[in-house]
Amino acid sequence: MLSVMTNGSNRSSALYIPHGGGPLPLMDHPGHHDLIRFLKAIPERLGEPDLILVISAHWEAFVPSVTGDPQPPIEYDYYGFPKECYQITYPAPGAPEMAAQIIDLLDTGQMKPRLDHAKGFDHGLFVPLKLMYPDASIPCLQLSLLASFDPGEHIAMGRALLPLLDDNILVLGSGFSFHNMGAFREKRSDDRDLVFDQWLRETLTDPAAAAERTREALKNWEQAPHARFCHPTEDHLLPLHVCLGMASGPAEVVFNDDVLGRRASAFLWQSD
Repeated sequence: MLSVMTNGSNRSSALYIPHGGGPLPLMDHPGHHDLIRFLKAIPERLGEPDLILVISAHWEAFVPSVTGDPQPPIEYDYYGFPKECYQITYPAPGAPEMAAQIIDLLDTGQMKPRLDHAKGFDHGLFVPLKLMYPDASIPCLQLSLLASFDPGEHIAMGRALLPLLDDNILVLGSGFSFHNMGAFREKRSDDRDLVFDQWLRETLTDPAAAAERTREALKNWEQAPHARFCHPTEDHLLPLHVCLGMASGPAEVVFNDDVLGRRASAFLWQSD
């Protein structure tokens, strides 16, 4: 079980967050103020992990891939922002030995994983972590999504990683529970984002639902109300599926507010 110190007790933690729009949270963008406050405050709840494993919405591969560089570079995987956004640093070390262990876990699950020694830290990692753990002293790894976008495969990936919960590792699903780029640019004219967000919260936090029932609902997330309006592509939702695969009980909603004018949520799973 994950050993994250919280108010004197050891807890395991998996956290799914909205990481905001590109580098905007680091620019004190007004559409991100609530999210910025949340990201700065949540480490008080989590404690300080020995390693952070980030499943970023901004990395897809045909097989599960893990960063293998001992000092991954920054990837400025956005465009059209002021030049200072291309000078952001987050010099957290990699963790090649732990990356190899994660590869072994995924290989046991017959997923044919691989180490990627060229991949750097994209903004799904360095933007939220610069707010959460700004000193960049904690080793970090990234785990890719699967290009298949199959929700069941992503839940299975999380199940294969369950042994990580014996260590003091924070598993961070970095995405966005609402991600319709066109809608972000429009003023909200209806409640479709609110309805989908309510479905997501009710599904993940239901204390009466068995874990398998919750996983089945998320496998079939496209049947949720306004699902494809909220996620024309599912890349920003699927980090949630990996976190859910590691969960044994209901989630706690730790953030629920507007980001860029649309409702977004963050979910935390912790166990004693």
